[in-house]
Order: sequence, then structure tokens, then C-alpha cells
Amino acid sequence: MKTVQVRIEGRVQGVYFRDYTRREALQQGVDGWVRNLPDGSVEAVITGSEKAVEAMLDWFQIGSPHAVVRAVKVTDIVPPQEFPGFDIRF
Repeated sequence: MKTVQVRIEGRVQGVYFRDYTRREALQQGVDGWVRNLPDGSVEAVITGSEKAVEAMLDWFQIGSPHAVVRAVKVTDIVPPQEFPGFDIRF
């Protein structure tokens, strides 16, 4: 298991980024959460197998169809955390 905190910068709010993130997380089999930040970026914490987490990190580079991702910053969280599913936080 691996858990990472991710900050995605660019045009990532108002483009259904959180909803698409949740869909992708469910498809990849990762748990965690995603939320908008006041500065216009998006923050997510994801946990799952190394392969699934890496797939999510690859997806974050592109994001939702109308997103323009400029930066993806990743921080490992040790020890890994567990979450009951994947939530959109407000």
C-alpha cells in the first residue's frame, strides 16, 4: 500500500476536476479524497497499490477534459493511511 498527497495546479476548478478524479479513483481502485483549495488548486490524498497510485498520478498530469494542468506536486505519506472509499470534500 502507498499513500500520497497531491496538489494539482492550473485551470482545475470549474472543470469538474473533482468529479472526474472520483470516477478515475473508483476505476483504478484507490481510496482517499479530493477537494478544491482557496488558491484555485486541487488537493487529493490517494491510497492503494503502488501500481494504482502511479496510474492516478499519471491521470493527474492530464485531468478532466477541460482542465489545463500546469503542475502536479506529490508528497508521500508514511505510514500509509486507510480511507473508506473515495470522497469529494468541500
